[in-house]
Amino acid sequence: MNQSKTSQTDHQIICCTLRGDSEMFGQLVHKYQNRLYSSMVQITRSEPEAEDVVQDAFVLAFSKLHSFKGSSAFFTWLYRIAYNVAITRIRRRRPTISLQGADEQSRLDFPDLGPAPDAGLRRDEDAALLHAALDRLSQEHRAILVLREMEELEYDAISEILDLPVGTVRSRLHRARGRLWELLQTNVD
Repeated sequence: MNQSKTSQTDHQIICCTLRGDSEMFGQLVHKYQNRLYSSMVQITRSEPEAEDVVQDAFVLAFSKLHSFKGSSAFFTWLYRIAYNVAITRIRRRRPTISLQGADEQSRLDFPDLGPAPDAGLRRDEDAALLHAALDRLSQEHRAILVLREMEELEYDAISEILDLPVGTVRSRLHRARGRLWELLQTNVD
């Protein structure tokens, strides 16, 4: 199998960690924590919750590192762990609908389409509408949209993370996009 340089580097770090150099695992944490955190904020809809999920995921990944077989990218394996932690936490808490809009810490960035004086306000309104629509999506639909549209993962990686056939990933993604569009249209009208 021809592995990319990134995978080889991850593989080398994992081998060193498994041989007893536990400090090497910190390199993987440093490399992936921001990306994983950004995704988990979208999944959990809570920055503090996302921080806890990421921390738990890295602890679990470290303790289960011996079970990583290398048949997928390390990040895919790590994301699967974090996703499972997030889903478990979400199921334990009461379902709520966030009424918060976008704030200055919003992770979405809508480009200005021109020099209109209200472009920044419009972008904030669009971000607020998108956040509200994402909050109203089912966990299943939100997760698949985050993986494909925000993380830009390929269908095969999403299939592995969610433990679904690729065809199911495609159909859920289609339904999720349609539902998001419906929600956005009801907010515009």
